[in-house]
Amino acid sequence: MFRLVPLLATFALCSLACERKSPPPPAPESTPARQRAPSEQGPIVIGMLGSLTGSEASFGTVVRDGIQFAVDEVNAAGGVRGQKVELRAYDTQGKIEESVAAAKRLLTQDKVVLLLGDVTSSGSLAIADAVQAARVPMVTPSSTHPAVTRKGDFVFRTCFIDPFQGGAMARFARENLKLERVAVLHDSKNASSLGLSETFSEAFKKLGGTVVVVEAYSKGDTDYRAPLLAVKKAKPQAVYLPGFYSEVGIIARQARELGLTQPLLGGDGWDSERLYELAGGALEGSYFSSHYAMDNPAPELRRFVSAFQARYGRSPEAASALGYDAAKVALAAIERAKSLSGSDIRDAIASTKDFPGATGHITLDADRNPVKPAVILTIRDGQARFAAAVTP
Repeated sequence: MFRLVPLLATFALCSLACERKSPPPPAPESTPARQRAPSEQGPIVIGMLGSLTGSEASFGTVVRDGIQFAVDEVNAAGGVRGQKVELRAYDTQGKIEESVAAAKRLLTQDKVVLLLGDVTSSGSLAIADAVQAARVPMVTPSSTHPAVTRKGDFVFRTCFIDPFQGGAMARFARENLKLERVAVLHDSKNASSLGLSETFSEAFKKLGGTVVVVEAYSKGDTDYRAPLLAVKKAKPQAVYLPGFYSEVGIIARQARELGLTQPLLGGDGWDSERLYELAGGALEGSYFSSHYAMDNPAPELRRFVSAFQARYGRSPEAASALGYDAAKVALAAIERAKSLSGSDIRDAIASTKDFPGATGHITLDADRNPVKPAVILTIRDGQARFAAAVTP
């Protein structure tokens, strides 16, 4: 979710203290690296990894809630293939090294048949090579960077990708808001933010607009005044800020303190209730792209929202709907698969067509990305409200 300097380096998986220190011998390329035959008895174990603590915790936890809700629904209806589903969710703390360690534990110790996550593009890029080598299918609910699914044919996603999302906001900025001059402020340590920055800028220019300045900050910063002053000096009509809510809320407050009154535009990384707490009223009149709108009348969304509210006592955020859809698509594929082998589950996921998800009907294309719409939300009175829909 939501929420781009390159983080595409390959990360080596580190050994956990509780695991054997001598790695297994490498398998020939023509032979699957993982030959374990999953049991047709007992629970079907799937894994999830995401930021359950740390600065991005409210993102990871709501994805986890959506996944767990889907698992509970399926189990209440009799499970999958006549077996209960067991979810093992591990905390990455929003750190790459923790994503790597959690993925290794799920693959080698828990021996999951499928992995849901990472919730961030940077985390997914860090673990995708290991997942591909293990031949265990991975479905990320919210990693929007296009490079994630290019890692291999066992890697899928159920969220739209950054080129579509960035282009959608560029179209909205030019055609709906009639903007001509826009500044960009991105997170130099976040793959998704960088990807959105690039695709938005390219699309905005192709539509006849001008990107007057591109400035950067780093995840974890607390003082954003230097890049904001550079943005202010360029006199844009709006600022594209494709970061995570944890930084965006603070940036918005500091921007207003410096006299930057222009609307801020963002991506799905904004979509968290914590955003409004951090920003106060600083984001009024701003816009961001997301995966669904609460006031969408689609029957599957209305059913999901009602059931989720009854279970958790709150309305689901977009990240919960994304987690729910990823789990439902994956579990439906396990049900259809010829067996519980990674290859058979992979083939079943790849065949997903017109699946009725909470965020819209999902069809996976040849690149294992979904064909689905995006929505543009505007912030009014401290709430995100539907502004426009953009279809592929």
